[in-house]
Amino acid sequence: MESTTGTVAELVAARWGDHRPGLWCEDRALTHHETAAGAAARAALLADLLPSGAVPHLGVLLDNREEFPLWLAAAALAGAAVAGINPTRRGPELARDILHTECPVLVTERARLPLLADLELPGVRILVTDDEEYATLLAPYAGAVPDPSRAAPADRLLLYFTSGSTGAPKAAICSQGRLAAAGRALVRQFGVRADDVHYVCMPMFHGNAVIADWAPALAAGAGVALRPRFSASGFLADVRRHGATYFTYVGRAIQYVLATEPRPDDRDNPLRLGFGTEAGAVDAAAFERRFGVRLVEGYGSSEGGAAIQWAPGTPAGAVGPAGPGLVVLDRATGEECPPAVFDSAGLLLNGDEAMGELVNRAPNPFEGYWRNPAAEAERRRGGAYWTGDLFYRDAEGYLYFAGRTDDRIRVDGENLAAATIENIVARYEGAEAVAVYGVPDPVTGDQVMATVAGTFDPAGFAEFLRAQPDLGTKMAPRFVRVVERMPVTATNKIQRARLRAEGLRCADPVWWRPPGEESYRPLTAEDAEGPLASAKGPSSVRRQGLEPRTR
Repeated sequence: MESTTGTVAELVAARWGDHRPGLWCEDRALTHHETAAGAAARAALLADLLPSGAVPHLGVLLDNREEFPLWLAAAALAGAAVAGINPTRRGPELARDILHTECPVLVTERARLPLLADLELPGVRILVTDDEEYATLLAPYAGAVPDPSRAAPADRLLLYFTSGSTGAPKAAICSQGRLAAAGRALVRQFGVRADDVHYVCMPMFHGNAVIADWAPALAAGAGVALRPRFSASGFLADVRRHGATYFTYVGRAIQYVLATEPRPDDRDNPLRLGFGTEAGAVDAAAFERRFGVRLVEGYGSSEGGAAIQWAPGTPAGAVGPAGPGLVVLDRATGEECPPAVFDSAGLLLNGDEAMGELVNRAPNPFEGYWRNPAAEAERRRGGAYWTGDLFYRDAEGYLYFAGRTDDRIRVDGENLAAATIENIVARYEGAEAVAVYGVPDPVTGDQVMATVAGTFDPAGFAEFLRAQPDLGTKMAPRFVRVVERMPVTATNKIQRARLRAEGLRCADPVWWRPPGEESYRPLTAEDAEGPLASAKGPSSVRRQGLEPRTR
């Protein structure tokens, strides 16, 4: 486990006197020195704003504008913590996030004020960064000098909510020491230099942008270029304008960039690499062919309790080798699962036995959830960290991601990995994005359902499936929902919980393959009264909106 000696406050203060350009947002640029000075001013203001005896937290409800990293750095200097507030949350849920993290100060911008208009936020002072009152409030602190002595490695610095793609978001804790250590580790891993520029296009209220993009830039003295909101069409232009050499991504971001119109000069860019999760092997290869940029895929739980790093020799489809303490355990027995067995085409033959939850028995930096002991207890069991993710491990010790624990699909008594099927379906030429999940079978167990964004030809899709050598006989989707755009969270992660809950009850066209048939046909209301009449739970078919549309 990476040592947590040192603080982010020390990294911020180290930029004092560095007059190189260091922070860009749209048409504005600040030097590293100006950034450190701005952080010091905001830290001094925060110290005066926090009520006596209050929890030293502040909420930040902003797009990726310069004020976001300035307040992160200010909180570090002040020994306070930033709760990144998700702007896609609404009403009581949004109020709950702010109040749950006990923020006496909320930093926002005028564009976000309508979200707060009808919320009850007792005891919360709102600072609006783009109005005159804010500038007047900040002016007296302009001469402040960064002083890292108020901060300690164990001080909370981040309260970042989990993505909410599989349930209600929880506020994970990240200390100054952990964030500084993560930044230094990525500097070493990727050889980050002071003359690099990190492009931050993922939202900074989420851990990915701060931990994997901002922190290593700060640790190396590299520059940071902000994109207020992710834009696939603006990606390459931003990279070129700022001379960006590194970026991070999560979820479907890479697919969105690949969906833009190719140009002959796509490879003419300064990027060295991208680092993230969930791009998938097909899209990662397509990105490198088109832009000449290698994507490094990794696995890391949002809370920091387990991580897997790709290494040379990792087989296709695997995430990487199991590090010390990483094991795959049967959730029911707590025993280690046997190694995966594959046939000559790479098909997993013993999914029932081999699939289990990834558990880290080694010391790890998971620091808990804010005011959520039940969720914390679910992660910390028997002295180990339980990730909530399904994996299987081959005989050589390489780990394969199989989905979340609630992504397990049981068909005809056999356990199937949603992630494995998803990776296969993603090869379909018309698929821009794919999600695979289970829906209740009318008799027992589950059936496989896929949601596909893009162009869908039922005959061509059936032919494609028959040609995949690693698609088992029970893995082919029984149902295919076709959408114009995949529903995603604010961090571009597919909302699988929503898709699973909606099941067949959706306004989108759904195609299905009746038992014993190989071709797909539209799912109709008549099907609901016939072979699917006894379907249970949320996947029961309703009569409305069942007539599919082709596209």
